[in-house]
Amino acid sequence: MDYVTAVPHPRSEAAAPTRSGRRSLAAALLFGALGAAVALLATRQRWAEGTATVAGGAFPLTVKGSDVTGVPAALAIVGLAALVAVFAVRRAGRLLVSALLALSGAGIVAAALMSASDASVLDEKAAQASGDTSATVAALSHTGWPYVAAVGGALILLAGLLALRFGSRWPAMSGRYERGTDRPRRTARPADPERPEEIWKALDRGEDPTGA
Repeated sequence: MDYVTAVPHPRSEAAAPTRSGRRSLAAALLFGALGAAVALLATRQRWAEGTATVAGGAFPLTVKGSDVTGVPAALAIVGLAALVAVFAVRRAGRLLVSALLALSGAGIVAAALMSASDASVLDEKAAQASGDTSATVAALSHTGWPYVAAVGGALILLAGLLALRFGSRWPAMSGRYERGTDRPRRTARPADPERPEEIWKALDRGEDPTGA
């Protein structure tokens, strides 16, 4: 008679951390790369628009995200660099880089939300266009692109949190590249005295054909 046991197989227990590590790694790479792309794209779009009174008429004004604040784009690049650097370090270094990745995402979210209703850049443009330093923009309106940048930052933040939680299970650079050691050189075998071409080759290399 065969008996069925509920005890988990040792192989399945050992494979579970590996599977979770691979899934978290794939998710972190996807979230980090996608978040950086979204944040960079959003900063190149129009965030606000309005008008300035010039010679009795309305002069249209617009500003892009990069005009309002350069923080999201800069932190998106930092986040990408940290995402790559996660695989080049181990232990404490990986924790620090993962924390930097998460902080980059959080910084993008904060900067984008704080700048979503900012009109100072448009006021400066209105003053320049009208020639009146006290002029302000009229008919001010904002787009949804700052919130898109915040979503990109949230994705980078999520990638950083995944790295902090599961980064210890992720692969790293090969140890031979980290140590910088050279591979052992092969010892040349003695030339065959019955083959003259091998003797001449050994002499050309400055070697003793006899191997002594």
